[in-house]
Amino acid sequence: MGGSSNGFGLPQMSEREMLEKLLSEDAERGDVEPLIASSIGEQMLLMGLRTMPRSMRARIRDIVSRVTPGDVLLVGGGIGHLSAWLLDLWCGDASEEGSGRSRKPDSFIIIEEGARFGVIIDRLIRRYEAEGWARVVGSPWSEAIAEALTWSVASASLPESARPSSIPTGLDLVIIDLPDQERPSAAKSAFEILAPGGIMIVPEPEVPTGDVGTPSADEEPTEAQRKVISFNEWIDFIKSVSDNHTLAFVELTGGTLAVVRRAT
Repeated sequence: MGGSSNGFGLPQMSEREMLEKLLSEDAERGDVEPLIASSIGEQMLLMGLRTMPRSMRARIRDIVSRVTPGDVLLVGGGIGHLSAWLLDLWCGDASEEGSGRSRKPDSFIIIEEGARFGVIIDRLIRRYEAEGWARVVGSPWSEAIAEALTWSVASASLPESARPSSIPTGLDLVIIDLPDQERPSAAKSAFEILAPGGIMIVPEPEVPTGDVGTPSADEEPTEAQRKVISFNEWIDFIKSVSDNHTLAFVELTGGTLAVVRRAT
């Protein structure tokens, strides 16, 4: 990498050293959950919703704190659990005056197709007074990315601000927080709109175990078979980016984070 610094505000170092520094734990921050995020987590438990392990949420927060963010995209907003961790990082605790904060991104877009959940996230954004740069897009990821790619091609000569898409292309940071079987396809499509030097953070899907058999042509695959199909898609994606881009894994309690940095 040329110059005296890289896109993350870190000292000059090799790509591998930069990534190791970027992905390390921030011991000063610890993994204490922000107050608002903690309340959301309790609601999720009562509702029986899937939650990302705290170790992953804390490490994603640590990684994001070291990035100089431009346009940030979170795919899979849920009821705002991870969003609250990030908004707390950028804005400080909304329940405490004068709490610490990091540099805000230019934009923070949260994709959440559930209309009811989208309303909850919108309230969260307002609570942090982030309406000027954060918003929720209430549509399935498959529709949002298809629209973004279509308009990217159709209006390539226009400035980004003039392109009529709900999400920008050339993203600096993408975080995928979807169920296991949806992550591989979401990661693959989101990578297409990642800017050179941009980072994608994805929890690795759970590794399938046991022999689940092969579905015949006229049968729907079982849940276990769909899990294997999805994981194979994940392996294909990882192989496709490993040759020309920088890839690293962070093993944590409760799972593994995959972090991809697109080549510049």
